[in-house]
Amino acid sequence: MAEQFLCSNLSAGENGRLYFAGQDTQELARRYGTPLYLMDEQRIRERCRTYVQAVKTAFGGRGRVLFAAKAAAFRRMLAIMAEEGMCADLVSPGEIWTAARAGFPLERAWFHSSNKSDEDIAFAMEHGVGAIVVDSTEELFAIDRIAAERRVQQPILLRLTPGIDPHTFEAVATGKVDSKFGFGIETGLAEEITRTALSLCHVSLIGFHCHVGSEVFDSDVFLRSAEIMLRFIAMVKERYGYEAGILDLGGGYGVRYLSDQPDIDIAANIMEVGAYITRRCAELGIAQPEVAFEPGRSIVADAGLTLYTVGMVKRIPDIVNYVSVDGGMTDNIRYALYQAPYTVLAAGKLSEPWDLRCTVVGRCCESGDIIQPDVALPASIRRGDLLAVCTTGAYNYSMASNYNRVPRPPIVMLNEGESYVAVRRESLDDLLALDE
Repeated sequence: MAEQFLCSNLSAGENGRLYFAGQDTQELARRYGTPLYLMDEQRIRERCRTYVQAVKTAFGGRGRVLFAAKAAAFRRMLAIMAEEGMCADLVSPGEIWTAARAGFPLERAWFHSSNKSDEDIAFAMEHGVGAIVVDSTEELFAIDRIAAERRVQQPILLRLTPGIDPHTFEAVATGKVDSKFGFGIETGLAEEITRTALSLCHVSLIGFHCHVGSEVFDSDVFLRSAEIMLRFIAMVKERYGYEAGILDLGGGYGVRYLSDQPDIDIAANIMEVGAYITRRCAELGIAQPEVAFEPGRSIVADAGLTLYTVGMVKRIPDIVNYVSVDGGMTDNIRYALYQAPYTVLAAGKLSEPWDLRCTVVGRCCESGDIIQPDVALPASIRRGDLLAVCTTGAYNYSMASNYNRVPRPPIVMLNEGESYVAVRRESLDDLLALDE
């Protein structure tokens, strides 16, 4: 089944078993149990270094890479980001606290969110978050008021909406004019909020931010975004005498969930964006801003693999075959949310013919608890066999729940032939920890 291996950290052993990051998945399942999130630490670090070096090269040593923590927010992950010299995009007090407890330098973090409460804003300021990305007029005034109360001047970026359709999943498109995020450029709201921000005493506008969506497989979306944003920066300079020092183009590079999806050369794409921005800044007569990117999925997605144990195989003749596992929408809700595709492998039977078409489903009492439909598995699949779902490092653990009162799986990190628990498996007592 080598043709289904999406990433170089997947391989088949001579014993017919699936290996991930060089380790036998059967042995890992035996040691840690299932369901089980696995994360390849070296893959994560390689991706960080690819981004950091590419941005450094493309933008003359200026620029920054912020890890979008919402993709995989836990303490060990933020510690790795700190060690790799990454910045961080944090979207809640919970993520800020996680980063702080991980030893992440919060001056290298920006605080996002489309609806920040006064308490959220005060928490970010108290913990020294480097900048706040403003998403509404009410929020801007709240930041100015809270900063005045604390007798500080708070650095901010304004989130703008360039009005671009990234041609991706509707659920993850965030840059169109009718998005709930940001201030539309073409509607005039972006200019209005910029004028307002420049008039306030206790905020310091350091730049502009945009993000148009996820699962983008080339640089076209970033080039179109950059063009609109750079024209806006030039207009603001001409009308108000303010020249933005930072331009954040967001994240969004896609990853391979299926074998027919492309494998992106991230460094080459960033170099293309860098050359374009350098040229256009010169043509528009503006200083080149420090450019930031916010990758999340493309840092951690294919560094993740989820292992399940089969509990039931139900064949309904001429209609459908179901293979049920001991996890489900509690640890991977993405198919239920927006029909996200995944590659599923029979981890202990790679050498067998895969001639059974089936739907892999979870354990929850919910008809929508589906991991993936129309999957090919060996006809011999049975109770006790091990299934692996590939590319689960992003938004699986972060979106996990205790629906049906199911404990969440552990996260086990794999590194240079060793393994260690980064997040322990929840116990039944953990489920009752908050009950009064």
